Amino acid sequence: MHPEILRELSAQRGREMRARARQAKLARMAIWAGRRRRNLPDEADGFVVPAIPDYVDGSFRTGSAGEPGGRAPVTHHAA
Repeated sequence: MHPEILRELSAQRGREMRARARQAKLARMAIWAGRRRRNLPDEADGFVVPAIPDYVDGSFRTGSAGEPGGRAPVTHHAA
């Protein structure tokens, strides 16, 4: 076989092998990332959203309506 043809076949095989290795590496990384995401606890589980005070109508007050300075939350209904 001619040396140029052998060289081109060898180069083609090398390109195919490198492409296969890149695909296998991506697959391993995807599997690893999925396992890591599944095994680690969700960081958002420990976060508690604090109540935002509403100074206009006092709807977020924690005191009951019977306490001094406490009012019942105001409910708004469409007319």
